[in-house]
Amino acid sequence: MVILGIDPGLATLGYGVIECDGDRRRLIQFGALTTPPREPMPQRLRAIFQGVTQLMEIYHPDDVAFEELFFSKNITTGMAVSMARGVAMVAVVERTPNLYEYTPMQIKQAVTGYGGADKHQVQQMVRLLLGMQEIARPDDAADALAVALTHANSARAKRMFAIR
Repeated sequence: MVILGIDPGLATLGYGVIECDGDRRRLIQFGALTTPPREPMPQRLRAIFQGVTQLMEIYHPDDVAFEELFFSKNITTGMAVSMARGVAMVAVVERTPNLYEYTPMQIKQAVTGYGGADKHQVQQMVRLLLGMQEIARPDDAADALAVALTHANSARAKRMFAIR
């Protein structure tokens, strides 16, 4: 099974692609889609849509897992990221109905065994679990790999995490 993990963002959308075969996990690719801050919003959203569409065409994932958004302070940033997440979801659902989402706490719990783990602990575990020499960069890509690993670890109960 090929899983695409997405850490949504407007300026930087992280992605990570892994293959899951039983208990084995294999890194396929990771990276980030970026949009320039001075670009008008519609063009930035189109770039995200096109980028995610391209990821879907290249990797043909069986399942796609998103990190659920959590914003407590800046509503303006939250709305922009929500729009980016929305166009990414549309790009995905054009090719597969298999969309899932996980909260930041669920991701930390699944990857490190502790829901209160810090970012560095999660990144180190992602590196170890995927046999990587270095921590994935940018941070958004490491987060996306953590989302993909979370989904791989939740495969038996994945229906509970389906986006409806």
